[in-house]
Amino acid sequence: MKLARHYIDGEWRGGDAALRDSFNPADESVLGQFHPGSKALANEAAQVARQTFFRSGWAASPRQRAQALYEFADRMEAAKDEIIDLIVAENGKLRSEAVGEMIGSISETRYYAGLARAIQGRMQETMPGNLSLLNREPAGVAAIIVPWNAPVTLLIRSLTPALAAGCTCVIKPADQTPLIHARVMECLADCPSLPAGVVNSVNENGTEVGKAMVASPDIDVISFTGSSHTGKLIMAAAAPTLKRVNLELGGKAPAVIFPDADLDLAVRELTHGSLVMAGQICVAAARFIVHASVREDFEQRMIASYKSVRTGPGAHPDSQMGSLIDVDNQRRLMRIIEQASDEGEMLLQGEPLGHGAFLTPSLFRIGDLQSDLVQEELFGPIASVETFEDEAQAVHMANATVYGLAASVFTKDLNRAMRVSRAIRSGTVWLNSHLKLLAEAETGGYGQSGLGRLHGIEGLNDFLETKHIYLEAGAVPGE
Repeated sequence: MKLARHYIDGEWRGGDAALRDSFNPADESVLGQFHPGSKALANEAAQVARQTFFRSGWAASPRQRAQALYEFADRMEAAKDEIIDLIVAENGKLRSEAVGEMIGSISETRYYAGLARAIQGRMQETMPGNLSLLNREPAGVAAIIVPWNAPVTLLIRSLTPALAAGCTCVIKPADQTPLIHARVMECLADCPSLPAGVVNSVNENGTEVGKAMVASPDIDVISFTGSSHTGKLIMAAAAPTLKRVNLELGGKAPAVIFPDADLDLAVRELTHGSLVMAGQICVAAARFIVHASVREDFEQRMIASYKSVRTGPGAHPDSQMGSLIDVDNQRRLMRIIEQASDEGEMLLQGEPLGHGAFLTPSLFRIGDLQSDLVQEELFGPIASVETFEDEAQAVHMANATVYGLAASVFTKDLNRAMRVSRAIRSGTVWLNSHLKLLAEAETGGYGQSGLGRLHGIEGLNDFLETKHIYLEAGAVPGE
């Protein structure tokens, strides 16, 4: 049976607390066990990371950092089949989704390996012989709090820019996916160019470890992906030590469908965009905002598409949507479906399937923008249809929630596509597509969808400081 341990100062560690089980959400079987962490272990890991930051040459060695990241990518690639199997088993998603997660994570690691050698400052001469040198330096110790829904991708997109920038790190994986995380950490621990203490990892125990990391005076940056509610708590708890926070939080992604849209394309993109990872992704399409003239046609197409989706175990080749993360979330979503039946018109009602955390897709029509069903992130295979009459109303509806993480616009009119995408308050707007994520392209949120950006060149920003060094060198005297 697999066992997930802590990793501190280059050593694998157990703990005093009783081992806990990790489950397969598709059949509720036990996959392995993990050592729960503690406040003491979290503080020790943070202290080790801080000592390593100041005592090693890591922060000043971009070529070493690049080499370590290339080694990490190579080791993940060598172990990718094993990690893919673990993702399917412990997370419940489709094998194709797990393959995509690994391919993307390996690619992003190599992307930041390249950027590690391309971090540049600038020099400005404000007066003759007066030089201002603006250096970009690592921010210090970064704490990375990883969610369960994409446990490799959402680790890599924070860890690799932090390491490329020269930070040392402490990681807290989600307690639903400790075995996946432990296998990735084994790849990292096997990198000869990575000094002991640069990366440390402590498993969670309720909320004890996360709270200790946020409060620790040894940590300078928090990178968190999760709910807006938890993000607010982290931001408040980080305030006494004035930590920098990078937060990618909740979303309620609208998809605006205009009357000239290619409905076949829209339905295909939005079926995938709303049901990938069983809808358990913050950029999933959640609200279909449809022009009145095509609303009925769109609804019928979406109902047919949703009905055709085969829900089942992620390892089964015929499955087109995997399980939820656990039965508790299945029950939570069933209560939401009951609420949707009361507040709107249920067009397709999702149902649990057999043994395990499975739930078929749901689609409902609603007209009240103030409803909790519109305003709250549901995080499951549930989407709504809302109707608009003109472009201004469509934009108003798209912007009607506190979230602004992602959106999409479907129209053949390029000028309209650009007008509407500029007017929607969202960190990402896809045109005639949904859920296209790239290592090179920044993502992040407006409003209560978060602070800062991940991926791309700007993904380095929260892990870097700018230092001004002023020199009065003087000018060479003239002849």
